[in-house]
Amino acid sequence: AKLGASLLLAAAIAGSNGFSVDRAGVSRTRTQLAATPDESTRRRFLNVASTTVASLAAAELVVAPPPAYASGGATAGKYTTIPIAKRRYYGRVQEAVHEFLLMTPALIKGDLTEQPVQDFFDVTKTIVIEGKKKDVNGVCTKKDGDCRAQDIYDSRWNDMKTSMYLLGNAFRINQTKAPENLPTVKAAKKFFKQVNLLERKVLKKPSKNDKDATALYANALDLLDEYLDLVELPPTESGHYDQEFSTKVGESSRIT
Repeated sequence: AKLGASLLLAAAIAGSNGFSVDRAGVSRTRTQLAATPDESTRRRFLNVASTTVASLAAAELVVAPPPAYASGGATAGKYTTIPIAKRRYYGRVQEAVHEFLLMTPALIKGDLTEQPVQDFFDVTKTIVIEGKKKDVNGVCTKKDGDCRAQDIYDSRWNDMKTSMYLLGNAFRINQTKAPENLPTVKAAKKFFKQVNLLERKVLKKPSKNDKDATALYANALDLLDEYLDLVELPPTESGHYDQEFSTKVGESSRIT
């Protein structure tokens, strides 16, 4: 009886771990041993059986479980990354589009010297990061006594490129695709290429009748509309961008 239990236990463990067991062979061996009066033979078999059971039990502990595949989780799906990106970058992108469209009257004439055009590309004009006061409860603890907030400036154009890229990069359905392969990022880069050419004209030697600048701006508007559609924002001709927008992070994930 002990012999049969050991064999069946060994078979059960082996089967649960995916090992093949010859149940007919086990049955034959048990019958043969039952008919054999030699105690030494029985003892040897019991030793072998107990060793087999122990080995299979140990195998059950060390056999690697099947790999667990992540389904994407909360950080990979479009329903989490996109709303977060909207709260971070919608305001900045919309304000940039607002200021980009302010250049329209000047660039229709090809006048690169007008203030809206100059301001858009001026790296000292726009506060991109507001400075924080360095005092503690209203008391300045700095050795030099200067606890004033120090703002970080850049051009609206540079901030537009950054925010458009980061917003576009969030419009993905998985985390394995390279940003350069995303339709949103591709559309953004096409737009960047046109406006970078316009920027060179503005910074190098601006004129008041640059027809090439007018053509660059017209092409850029078409490319910008392609991008805005991909990131779920209204087109440039909708009138939505006639207003100014807050660029603060977390202000809203909705179109305001």
